[in-house]
Amino acid sequence: MKKTTDILSRIERRDGITVPDGYFDALAERIGRRLPDRNMAEAPASRGLWASIRPYIYMAAMFAGVWCMLKMFTIMAGHADLGSMDSNPVLAEAFANDDFMLDYVYDDISEWDILDEMMEDGSIEEAPFLNEPENDTRLP
Repeated sequence: MKKTTDILSRIERRDGITVPDGYFDALAERIGRRLPDRNMAEAPASRGLWASIRPYIYMAAMFAGVWCMLKMFTIMAGHADLGSMDSNPVLAEAFANDDFMLDYVYDDISEWDILDEMMEDGSIEEAPFLNEPENDTRLP
């Protein structure tokens, strides 16, 4: 252990960068002497027409750019208009398929809601072929 402390005592230890003593005391004064003199009483030069309207022109250009960008995205995305079912045979075929309608369209509608709607339309008079629901909250 003694050998280790002897080695450490011989190593010169410096933490970080060193500067001469009193270096930062006169630093502001030395920098001030090197800067050129500036007349503080100088009036600012009058702004021309372009300097006055430039911020507004830049803002208008920015809004025009955003509008063009949104227009381009709309054109690239295409239209989401499906049109009528007569002009779209795939959509007409999907809605004509009972399995598709039961799986995707009538998924959130209960059978009783469908029957009530059909009775109101006059499509059917009554539905004796369905069993009574066990947990229907609409029935007393």
